[in-house]
Amino acid sequence: MHIEFRHLRTVKAIHDEGGLARAADRLNITQSALSHQVKGLEEQAGVELFVRRSKPMKLSAAGMKLLRAAERILPEVAALEAEFAGLVAGRSGRLHIAIECHACFEWLFPVLEQFRRAWPEVDVDIRPGLAFGALPALQREEVDLVISSDPEPLEGVTFTPLFDYAPLLVAASAHPLAERDFVVAEDFADQTLITYPVPRERLDVFTELLTPAGVAPAAVRQVELTAMILILVASQRGVAVLPDWVLRDIRLQSDYVTRPLTARGVTRRLYAATRGEETGLPWMAHVLRLARTEPLKLMRR
Repeated sequence: MHIEFRHLRTVKAIHDEGGLARAADRLNITQSALSHQVKGLEEQAGVELFVRRSKPMKLSAAGMKLLRAAERILPEVAALEAEFAGLVAGRSGRLHIAIECHACFEWLFPVLEQFRRAWPEVDVDIRPGLAFGALPALQREEVDLVISSDPEPLEGVTFTPLFDYAPLLVAASAHPLAERDFVVAEDFADQTLITYPVPRERLDVFTELLTPAGVAPAAVRQVELTAMILILVASQRGVAVLPDWVLRDIRLQSDYVTRPLTARGVTRRLYAATRGEETGLPWMAHVLRLARTEPLKLMRR
């Protein structure tokens, strides 16, 4: 059986439009040509793909299988066509990035390493000094992309979902909280919480757990580097809550345990904020695609 992309487009158009006439208009061909194409495809398949007695025209069970293939394949082909079109378009530009997520450096650098190979003429920079005025800086065109977990309704700004992650408690294996299956807000009341040096409203453990419960840790110790946070945790100087992508390499180490926040766990989503008119630029679309896929590869290691 020889299936072409036009066959997949035909099946989807007839399904969407409910009949040959409207599907032919959508595909910009005559109804006679479309009917001939369907007949030839059914002859190849050896089964009927449509129930012609129904109105609107419906797919048979075999036709539904072909539709599922079309819905999976056609968007991938369209994305590939768009990416190839971008490769022959303008290759120069500016990609200055601001980050509202301190731990995002863990996955962002591998993304940018791949990006610079494909777009060597795009000027790439990270502006950590703008981290907490990042979205206004985006609107002022001081930066071009902002990594954030807190989308806001801002004029001219598009938020593209990247991936979901889980903030997890990390503690020393000998710590009393290591005996729990999960932790709740009250478990932090007598703990030293080790965090990145950012405001509490930018930390998941506060926004998603402690602040809503009206609980404060006994003390907060701010540390710049993830590696140093883990050393302090292993030395039982406190506990930390970090994104799961940060903890992928220590989950099997005997010095540490990780536990979900609450019995159901907490899930957060990262977004890339861009100016709306620039979101579809070829190199911007490429870096957004990398930012959706590469971090997930790191988490699966």
